[in-house]
Amino acid sequence: MIIDIRIRTLLFISFFLIGAYASNSQSVSNNAKLIEEIRKIEKEFENDLNNMGVDVAFEKYAAPYAVIKRENDSLVYGPQAIKQYYSGEIYKTAKVFWTPDFIDVSQDGTMAYTYGKYRWRMTDKSGKMQEFTGVFHTVWKKQANGVWKYVWD
Repeated sequence: MIIDIRIRTLLFISFFLIGAYASNSQSVSNNAKLIEEIRKIEKEFENDLNNMGVDVAFEKYAAPYAVIKRENDSLVYGPQAIKQYYSGEIYKTAKVFWTPDFIDVSQDGTMAYTYGKYRWRMTDKSGKMQEFTGVFHTVWKKQANGVWKYVWD
């Protein structure tokens, strides 16, 4: 009888560990898939920005409650205000290039963040090409329709 209980206990623990390992493997696989989704949306954002314009792209990829942080720690709230912010003449010639150095996704797959280096190129009022470099940090949230939108940039 004691041997029977030990065997049952051992079998239970074995099946539990196998199940936990399989669940973790699926989680890692799913996480890799989601990281690739974020890498893809970052590239689409960059391409649209350089093809459609800074203002249009920043509005297109913004969640309804998105916020961007800009010079002097000022915050711009919402897609329309963000579009307005980037509607200035200086941004009409802007091209921006970036690649995430790091991407992570929440365990439940609804939030993600990226960071890396960016390079802005634009022509100033005198016609001189200006270039600015720095580090970006973007927070992404999967919307109810399954589309990723940024909530912080």
